Amino acid sequence: MTTGATVWLTGLPSAGKTTIAYELAGRLREEGHLVEVLDGDEIREFISAGLGFSREDRHTNVQRIGFLAELLARNGVKALVPVIAPYTDSREAVRKRHQEGGAAYLEIHVATPVEVCSVRDVKGLYAKQAAGELSGLTGVDDPYEEPDSPDLRIESQDQTVQESVAAVHALLTERGLA
Repeated sequence: MTTGATVWLTGLPSAGKTTIAYELAGRLREEGHLVEVLDGDEIREFISAGLGFSREDRHTNVQRIGFLAELLARNGVKALVPVIAPYTDSREAVRKRHQEGGAAYLEIHVATPVEVCSVRDVKGLYAKQAAGELSGLTGVDDPYEEPDSPDLRIESQDQTVQESVAAVHALLTERGLA
């Protein structure tokens, strides 16, 4: 039986969270771990459909994802969660749920600067915001509260995806989770 854990990757849109999560998932599966990626975009489409992007709706979305992640982690699955989760109180509520349930929780801050994210612009969000077609973009005209003391901070602009994955894997290994 494998030890479950939640690996929460927080950061701005286009920071590299999802890319890192899927690469890490592949590596962990090759090692025999049970792994699920709880992609924020997929969760919004299927579990949080109808929620908007107000602070309250964002909090509700994060709590739903946190519940699923903790449930998976308690049952031996590595839940990789690439979700913006812009508010400290929302992330702390998820951490607390894990602590109360006895599930391991690691917060990874993919600390890519907004200038780099806007160049990557994977979904075209920064371009839409600049053109006035979108408002409430996290890190631009809506707040992103950076974690004060994440378990790991990744500066994806300064390393390859493989190096980022290796750093997260090393942390999991150090904590006895990989």
